[in-house]
Amino acid sequence: MRLKTFLPLALLLTPAIVLAQESSDSVVQWNHIVGVITAPGVNNVVAGISSGAGPWSVQEGHARVDLASGQVSFEVRGLVLNGSNSSGTPGTINTVTGTLVCNPGTGNQVIRDTAEVKLTQQGDAHFRGEISGIPSPCANPVFLVRIGPSFTVPGAVGRWLATGTVRTTSDSD
Repeated sequence: MRLKTFLPLALLLTPAIVLAQESSDSVVQWNHIVGVITAPGVNNVVAGISSGAGPWSVQEGHARVDLASGQVSFEVRGLVLNGSNSSGTPGTINTVTGTLVCNPGTGNQVIRDTAEVKLTQQGDAHFRGEISGIPSPCANPVFLVRIGPSFTVPGAVGRWLATGTVRTTSDSD
């Protein structure tokens, strides 16, 4: 008799439990950041955002976004050009922003940027702070490192240089 009572109750509650677990994964982490892989003059568009001119590499990097609170951190080390006369350096790029793209490539795509941070001549940058206006849901989130808004070449501002890879999700802290 007990099984007859338990089984329908379990079947009713299972979808609610699964949905509750899915919605609690508010922290998205990218365990690596890699440079854009493209040939000079070829645009590798992500979520409608053009790539930086030429290929870039990254020695190491990671990013973390709490979708519920808006807390963001990212670090990139050795973000440098591969090729050209500036190979092995960031060239004239001296600031970057971190960008979260929610629902990329859909009609409800949302792009949110961090504040601009300095990029050293070794290609290092670090940000810790928050961004606002993260939508819910933020499906298939993408993290990009982009040329900062104070760059003096207007057509280059906002182009992406690197992206987060190896994405994982977890509960907020």
